[in-house]
Amino acid sequence: MRRIAIGIVIVLMLLTGFSNVASAVKYVHIATGSIGGSYYPLGKALAEIWNKAIPNIQVTPLVTGGTVSNIQMMQEGKAQIAFLDGLYYYAYQGMEKYEGNPQKFIRAMTPLYPEPVQLMVAKDSGIRHIGDFRGKRISIGAKGSGTEVTARQLLKAAGLNPEKDIQEVNLGVYETAKAFKKKQIDAAIMVGTLEMAGVKEANEQNLVEFIGIPDLIIRKVIYETPYWVPFTIPANTYKGQDKDIKTYASWNILAVHQDLDAELVYQLAKHFFASRDKLEICRKTMKTATPENIKYILIPLHEGARKYYNELEKVTP
Repeated sequence: MRRIAIGIVIVLMLLTGFSNVASAVKYVHIATGSIGGSYYPLGKALAEIWNKAIPNIQVTPLVTGGTVSNIQMMQEGKAQIAFLDGLYYYAYQGMEKYEGNPQKFIRAMTPLYPEPVQLMVAKDSGIRHIGDFRGKRISIGAKGSGTEVTARQLLKAAGLNPEKDIQEVNLGVYETAKAFKKKQIDAAIMVGTLEMAGVKEANEQNLVEFIGIPDLIIRKVIYETPYWVPFTIPANTYKGQDKDIKTYASWNILAVHQDLDAELVYQLAKHFFASRDKLEICRKTMKTATPENIKYILIPLHEGARKYYNELEKVTP
């Protein structure tokens, strides 16, 4: 009986130990974007980096509709980290779509890269400028995405009513490329890093060409929205694109919920920058994700991130 009792005690101790180990693991979810976009592959790469470098953490990337969905997921506790485009500024301030409902829980962790608006048109569409979108089938981004918000703003700035003047089609980046192949759309308003998979795929299949945005419309959008800046897509960025293309872009960020543990956020930021070479392999545009570029961030930093930046002598947050 004594041996049995001792055995039971040992088993209970082992079970308790395993339970403590399990309970010590921190589960974190990253809200990214649609498959075929730039956020999801970066989210996968970051999850691998953080899971390997930081003890007792399990980071999982989630496929989402983009910025609007990501903010909502953070608010609902379904994600603690999120990729956000410039719309985060309006969300934090409670402007436009978020009027009367400021998302003050959003905190910045790291800068990423500028994301330009890219206009793709089917080669047989007859579209030469944005005014030709009238009556056409236009992909304006997945439902609940920052791309959808941006597309609607651009169309209005161009004098078009999104609900009446075009045939709206809500598609993510990957689905947009497929729709061009099936001749289901005439054009697409895309927002994302240069050479993101869906855009590159449609271009390399010789299905589309790119058009620029007139200066007057660019100035109007930038006047209305402080997070946009002029941007030029350099010639030969894409196959067959032999001229510069004028557009505008916003800096996106990696954000965290204000309640995420400060020491954990410090570690996340530290290993993010320590592994930037691996992230550049995933996306060349990540070369701009440097501590110096926190100057482009328009909302408060998380205290854990600020601790990291304060340790860098050359950076003044």
